[in-house]
Parts: sequence; structure tokens; C-alpha cells
Amino acid sequence: MTLRKVMKNKRIFPSDDAAFKLIYLALQNISKKWTLPIRDWKPALARFMIEFEGRV
Repeated sequence: MTLRKVMKNKRIFPSDDAAFKLIYLALQNISKKWTLPIRDWKPALARFMIEFEGRV
């Protein structure tokens, strides 16, 4: 819901990268409010380590 609100305020983006950056920054702010632990994080993290080898 919060992410949708952020995207609704700005409807036109100069490029795809601008949209991705806005989503990334919004998720950074939204994630500070999350209190529950992420379900099944360890398998997901293991998969990310395989997929994005040098970046995680």
C-alpha cells in the first residue's frame, strides 16, 4: 500500500532507472517500519548468493 502511494504521486518517469531508484528508496524507508522477521529468509539468501555472486 505504501509503495503504491509513492508511485501514485509521480506518474511519469524520465527513464526506467528513475522508476527503479524511486522504488528502491521507498523500500528502504518502508523496511524501517517492518517488525516481523522475514519468513524463509535463509533459503532466499542462499539463492541470492548463487544468483548475484559478487553483489550480496
